[in-house]
Amino acid sequence: MTLISQSEMKKLVRKIVKVDPSFAEVIKLSPLCSIAQKKSQRTHYQILVNSILSQQLATKAAATISKRVVELSSGKLSPENMAKLSALELREAGVSGAKARAISELTNAVLNREIAFHRFSKLSNDEISEQLTKIWGIGKWTVEMFLMSHLGRLDIWPVGDLGVRRGWEYLHQLKEEIDPKELDELGDKFAGYQSVVAWYCWRALEFKN
Repeated sequence: MTLISQSEMKKLVRKIVKVDPSFAEVIKLSPLCSIAQKKSQRTHYQILVNSILSQQLATKAAATISKRVVELSSGKLSPENMAKLSALELREAGVSGAKARAISELTNAVLNREIAFHRFSKLSNDEISEQLTKIWGIGKWTVEMFLMSHLGRLDIWPVGDLGVRRGWEYLHQLKEEIDPKELDELGDKFAGYQSVVAWYCWRALEFKN
């Protein structure tokens, strides 16, 4: 992850308001965007496994299952440890068959060096996405969240995310649901810092609710 300073983030936030004043209020009432502000203590592999485990689950349930899986893998989520676990063991820990398959395929791809985590810092978003979406069970949304939250990529515009769309609709007082394709085009004006815009769209939902 390439970190940026708070002053650099503040400059990006000011750009957002200049380009689209609709964001002024939510930005004023929210903390500074946290993307690319702090390096994660977890590995790429750990982040992706946890992303798979948490898919379509409430936060509490996902945390419980993740804890069980970590305990099964001798206290550390690593490809080497996870490769020793059977599908049955994962199922008994609460992991669905589909998720167990996804974790197994990810683990094998890492151990076989089909995924080069050590090169991710030098790869483009598209190159990383190409590697990861080859894994069964890892889709575009999972990759986008990985790029934004873990790698700190500032140029991600996840229009497929319902929260981003609902936040945008709220900020712009739209009476109808916005089409992802339309929102994708609207995001062009934020090129280079779209992830920050998405972050504030999520924040806007807190005001809506």
